[in-house]
Amino acid sequence: MKAVVYRRYGGPEVLEVTELPEPKTHVDSVLIRVKAAGLNRADAAIQAGALDKAVETFFPVVPGWDIAGVVERAGPGAAEFAPGDEVIAYIRGDVQRAHGGFAELVSADVRTVAHKPSTMSFSKAAGLPLAGLTAYQGVRHALAVRPGETVLVHGAAGGVGSVAVQIAKAQGARVIGAGSPDDHDYLRTIGAETVAYGEGLTDQVLGLVPNGVDAMFDTIGRGTLAASAAAARPGARLASIADPGVPGSTDVFARMERADLTAVTALAEAGLLTVRVGAVFPLGKAAEAQRAFAAGNITGKVILEIG
Repeated sequence: MKAVVYRRYGGPEVLEVTELPEPKTHVDSVLIRVKAAGLNRADAAIQAGALDKAVETFFPVVPGWDIAGVVERAGPGAAEFAPGDEVIAYIRGDVQRAHGGFAELVSADVRTVAHKPSTMSFSKAAGLPLAGLTAYQGVRHALAVRPGETVLVHGAAGGVGSVAVQIAKAQGARVIGAGSPDDHDYLRTIGAETVAYGEGLTDQVLGLVPNGVDAMFDTIGRGTLAASAAAARPGARLASIADPGVPGSTDVFARMERADLTAVTALAEAGLLTVRVGAVFPLGKAAEAQRAFAAGNITGKVILEIG
């Protein structure tokens, strides 16, 4: 099968397209023909060696955690899936090896797989697993958002932020999305009221919610929670995916929970959640896709189309 690999740490320049053996299928795993794979910042960080002291790595490594595709074969312990099923999977492993999503075929543990929402293309669905898990676990678990509450989402037009907006709306909350004015039209289409980044953000929020918001979800970091603390009412819940250790805030790191991934796909199936795709590249241009992603000029998920 064709796959993108790296044989040493580095940036996009270390990626190459090669041939690898077809992965084996264990008793409780599913062989997936990958149609699309999503790029994430974590992929590039690990590829650059950021976690070399924490994560065992065996070269060559196939990067990519987010995939969407079609089941080719299911092990006898994965009876909930059958050949031909359209699925998504979050295949982050404890060990980095020739197992990632930038490949034509992936053997995935059944616990990481969910049925693809029929409302989504493979390209959109490939952008859902990590962003969806992070947003869902932030909004539903860390912040425990309830109907009727008001939530401020920082970085609301980003990959995680935009999904968080939609999950909070589906939960019955009022959502204020902080983002660039260029993104305000988009944010309104997914149900957010809008405020602009920078000086005056707190005053804008208090102009909409004089008593302050009930919950605040930060996807940006760089002191954002501290800078906007006055926009939160006393006792408000705070969570961040990008600024660990902020006093009074809950740190959110995506964990593979099949129930959460299934809940996210159910929201998409019901038409309550979609993914914004900013650019699509073929598998052979994975390095170019990484460069475009790193440049930060693409609004929405960057996706590799494979099959």
